[in-house]
Amino acid sequence: MTFHYPNGKRYIETKQTSSPVKRQDLKKWSYGKRGMTLEEDINQTNQYYLDKGIAVIHKKPTPVQIVNVDYPKRSAAVIKEAYFKQASTTDYNGVYKGKYLDFEAKETKLPSSFPLKNFHEHQIDHMKKVLKQNGICFVVIRFSLTEEVFFLEAVHLLTFWDRMLNGGRKSITKEEIVANGYLIPLTIQPRIDFIKIINDIYPFHED
Repeated sequence: MTFHYPNGKRYIETKQTSSPVKRQDLKKWSYGKRGMTLEEDINQTNQYYLDKGIAVIHKKPTPVQIVNVDYPKRSAAVIKEAYFKQASTTDYNGVYKGKYLDFEAKETKLPSSFPLKNFHEHQIDHMKKVLKQNGICFVVIRFSLTEEVFFLEAVHLLTFWDRMLNGGRKSITKEEIVANGYLIPLTIQPRIDFIKIINDIYPFHED
């Protein structure tokens, strides 16, 4: 099946492959499912928040326009070609304690930096608009080789983006992410507890 962006450019999905796990690394993680993608981990986390009444957060669906359908059988239809109706914004949004949450989730196989090309200009513009409305906006970044997951506020991402636009480096170093972000330890339930980080950063008034 072929997808196209609104500008007609073909969408090519990037497939993630799992790195081999060494015996000594198994001792580091004695819980949960190993080899899960970042999206699976976050979806599991969001379901936990929903089930426990903590927050309501969902992955945003991307609307598509179907232009070519094949009917190999009367009871089955196969989509052959489709177009994204509009450019996507960020991956997830929801509400927590009366605050709007909006975030993107990305992972990289690089050991010491995160390429900014993983973000699109329309996503950056969307984040700016969310921040202007005092929403909580951030990115969850995973370094797949080390299984480290970081919470980085959008305000810092925008700083690194502007640096790139002004001729600076086209990536964020891991050291910069460590210095400006927050490590999210992997746990059983929830898998990636980013709400705990939000509680540490943002003041919430209890009723």
